Amino acid sequence: MNNLKKDGKYEYFEAGEGTPIIILHGLMGGLSNFDGVADYFPTKGYKVVIPQLPLYTQNILKTNVKAFSKYVKDFITYKGFDRVILLGNSLGGHIALYFTKMYPERVAGLVITGSSGLYESAMGDSYPKRGDYEYIRKKAEDVFYNPEIATKEIIDDVYNTVNDRIKLIKTLTIAKSAIRHNMAKDLPKMHAPTGIIWGRNDKVTPPDVAEEFNKLLPNSTLYWIENCGHAAMMEHPEEFNRLLEEWLNKVGL
Repeated sequence: MNNLKKDGKYEYFEAGEGTPIIILHGLMGGLSNFDGVADYFPTKGYKVVIPQLPLYTQNILKTNVKAFSKYVKDFITYKGFDRVILLGNSLGGHIALYFTKMYPERVAGLVITGSSGLYESAMGDSYPKRGDYEYIRKKAEDVFYNPEIATKEIIDDVYNTVNDRIKLIKTLTIAKSAIRHNMAKDLPKMHAPTGIIWGRNDKVTPPDVAEEFNKLLPNSTLYWIENCGHAAMMEHPEEFNRLLEEWLNKVGL
């Protein structure tokens, strides 16, 4: 994902015109995880915007789910968007959920995939602490149903993150914040139309987490992708796009 725009403190990808779909990446996920969505939806009358979240660049006191939600709100205001569709994977899903709780009037629709927010070990277990390269390779492969998707580039990236002391401290701070901001009590009060797209073989946030989200959110639709792990939009981009488009049509967005 090249052609990142830099505006003041914001760095982001943007393509297309139309209703904004704001995509929120996960803790170990780069913007390129969403190449499939970013290529497809601008051709369908949507503006796809992927901000680089300040996971490792803010003061430690602003390294938490709540502060990241506020960052997203400031970004949306800065861009002059009124109401948006939010799409988040993993930690990004959690930030999207928290944003929807705090600023419901800004959310036309919400899509979560492999999201944290309900399942406590989602963060702690999936983000390896320091360790040797082989251990981290295995952890990275566990994110996907097909381990070959964990390229050397992805594994190197995770390895470098967990072996960078500051990043490791911030990663653990974010993981603790995710556990602290459990959304179970909030979800029944959140009425934004919500699409839940989940990998049937997700080991990080297992399928019963998706079932629980679907049960607690009053206006949600759950879709499964078979032979798929924690990052559905990377592992099955075409099927992910098909289901996302089906949901957008269903709720009239």
